[in-house]
Amino acid sequence: MLDEMAWWFYAAGWLVLGVWSGAHAVMYKRDPRSATIWVFIAFTFPFLGPWLYWRFGINRIERRKLHRLRRRKHKLTPPDFGTASDGPITADDAIGHLAKLRKVADRVTRLPLLPGNAIHPLHNGEEAYPRMLEAIASAEHSVTLASYIFDWDEVGHDFADALAAAAKRGVKVHTLVDGIGALGHLSRMGRRLLQSKVEVASFFPLRFPLGRIRLNLRNHRKTLVVDGKIGFTGGMNISARHLVERDDPDVSKDLHFQVNGPVVGELQHVFVEDWALATGKVLRGDAYSPELSTAGSIYCRGIASGPDQNFETIHWILLAAFASAEKRIRIVTPYFIPTASLLSAMAMASLRGVRIELVLPSAVDHPFMRWAADAYLWQLLEHGIRIYRQPPPFVHAKVLIVDDRWVLLGSANLDPRSFRLNFEFNVEAYDTDLAATLSRWIEQCIQASSPVTLEAIDARPLWHRLRDGVVKLASPYL
Repeated sequence: MLDEMAWWFYAAGWLVLGVWSGAHAVMYKRDPRSATIWVFIAFTFPFLGPWLYWRFGINRIERRKLHRLRRRKHKLTPPDFGTASDGPITADDAIGHLAKLRKVADRVTRLPLLPGNAIHPLHNGEEAYPRMLEAIASAEHSVTLASYIFDWDEVGHDFADALAAAAKRGVKVHTLVDGIGALGHLSRMGRRLLQSKVEVASFFPLRFPLGRIRLNLRNHRKTLVVDGKIGFTGGMNISARHLVERDDPDVSKDLHFQVNGPVVGELQHVFVEDWALATGKVLRGDAYSPELSTAGSIYCRGIASGPDQNFETIHWILLAAFASAEKRIRIVTPYFIPTASLLSAMAMASLRGVRIELVLPSAVDHPFMRWAADAYLWQLLEHGIRIYRQPPPFVHAKVLIVDDRWVLLGSANLDPRSFRLNFEFNVEAYDTDLAATLSRWIEQCIQASSPVTLEAIDARPLWHRLRDGVVKLASPYL
């Protein structure tokens, strides 16, 4: 009798937890494939399935710490960035026929479009790191650095030395590293920084055994702001792997950017929010957010995206960009795992006569990311989209140009993780000169690349196509 009762309690518990978890997944998961998988797991694995869902399956959060901070005496509110009402050129002249794209970005982002900025592309660590270290060495008031990875290597040591030296001379130095990407305070570099006067925080570190295991919700942003006036952002982490002139097969080409002008205040504001989320402390005052003057003629906006937003911001802006394009779209990305709507938007733009060029790496640091991408490419090739593979080494750069006028740059890849799971930071810029400079670089990349043809994709061995299709099924989590 007791065994029978125990079995019924067991079955009832399994059913209740399965229904509870499955219902939550059905109601709140935006991707139906993801919801289906979690419902299957919740009912297939008694007790373990629901536990896995509540530990790993919920990837949207509310920034409760920020809400509490806004209610305190020292409220966390964005500074007055100004508007795009004036500048060396008018907003209408800069934006041109992409006014609908600007309107969408106004509605799905939290920060305004600002005039008077300058952006300087920096290729690989050889160009970016000296400029960044020089800025840190010149800091007088504050340095705020966010990096997904902060490696224990020659570049990491150079940055650790520069940050420690700035802190020693009285500069307020704050370094935010991701809890998994840089292993937080468990890393040797984290311990080294903590031994100096640098303030270090870890973003959502793993906590065993009782804390929440956040394998997702990673801070993938890469920003550096010095004295609230000089900004750097793009795709580069703090790592020697971006020094491409080394004799090392694991080097990674990349593109970073120095930013000057009012948009630097937006870089800083996003860091201040992240720092408050990680530490509960608000960085405020002129040392961090001084009044910024005009530095150029570019209209820019900082785009903060992540699982705390009401919109999948980057994804929506990409859809708007493809719908607004009239002549040409050029894309460089290391990872390409598109959503169904993104595929449709690209195909529709191509059918309208827009020339689309997609440049991908042939060597990828995670092979399964290429396998997943290969499963999608035929859907683009059959609609006339041109695809190219860059030769090794791995190219980690991320740039998108629309009609030689609008540029999107930053940390986000074209994959579900960047759209839904990671905290990302990008900058949109309306400027024909910047677009022309980056377009010339993309043209050089294309000249050195090999075109991907529909015939080559169809000629893949059967087991390659099966492998790629299986990996494609897991694309919501890649």
